[in-house]
Amino acid sequence: MKLYDTTQEQPEQIPDTAPQIPEPKTFFYRFKNWWYYHKWHVICGIILAWILIDVVGGALGLWAKKPDFQIAYVGSAILPDDTVSSLEQAFAELAGDFNQDGEVIVQVNQYIISSDTSDYETASYSYSSEVLLMGDISSCDSYFFLTDDPGYLQRGFQILADPDGSCPDETDDSVDDKVVCWTDCSVLAGMDLGSYTAVISGSEVTGDNQELLSGLYLGRRYFYSDKTVDSLSQCDTLWNTIISTNPHAE
Repeated sequence: MKLYDTTQEQPEQIPDTAPQIPEPKTFFYRFKNWWYYHKWHVICGIILAWILIDVVGGALGLWAKKPDFQIAYVGSAILPDDTVSSLEQAFAELAGDFNQDGEVIVQVNQYIISSDTSDYETASYSYSSEVLLMGDISSCDSYFFLTDDPGYLQRGFQILADPDGSCPDETDDSVDDKVVCWTDCSVLAGMDLGSYTAVISGSEVTGDNQELLSGLYLGRRYFYSDKTVDSLSQCDTLWNTIISTNPHAE
C-alpha cells in the first residue's frame, strides 16, 4: 500500500506591504552632505580671498585716508625720504583738517624730470615721470607745485596760476609773479624741517633740509575746467597765508 505525503507545499509568503521607496533627497540634505566633505576648502578659500583683497586694496590705497591736499615736487633730483616726511609734517601743521576726517594728511608726489640727458635709463625714467605728472594734472591731485626749475615747468605744462589764481595767457611763460622763492618766503624758510640722511652712490650723506630746499620755488596751479582739487577754498587760503609775508607777492 502506497503512502502519500499529505503535506502540501506552502506558497511563498508575500509581504503585506510593498517595499519602502527611499524619499527623494532634498537640497538641504545634499548641501549638508557636500558641506561635510568640503567645508575646510571653503573656509580656507575665504581666508585666502580676504588676504588677497586686503593686500591689493592696501597697494592701491583703498583703505588709506585721503590726504587733505597734495604737493607735486618736480625736480631734477629726488628728495630724500626724511625731507619728504618733514615737508609733509610741516605743511600739515601749517594747514588743517580740510576734509574733516579727524586727521591732517599732506602727501608729496615726486616727479623727477631731467630735461637734458643722453643716458637712456635716465631719459626713460624722466619720460615715465612726465606721464605720471600729466596724470596728476589731469586728475587734479596736487594743488601746490614745488620745483627747482619753474620756467621749464611752465613752458612744458603751462600749469602755474597767475597771482590771482586765474589761468595765464597761452603765450605767457613768465614765472616771476607765479611762484615764490623758498628763501624769500618767511613761512617756508621758517619751517622746522630738521635734517636728512640718505645713501648716495653707496655713501651715507647727512644734511639740513632747509638748506636742501633753499633753491626751490613754490607755486599753485590753475584749473581750466570745473574739475578742481578737493577743498579748493582751504587750499587758496593756505596759499595766501604762505605768500602773505613774501616781499614779491602781489
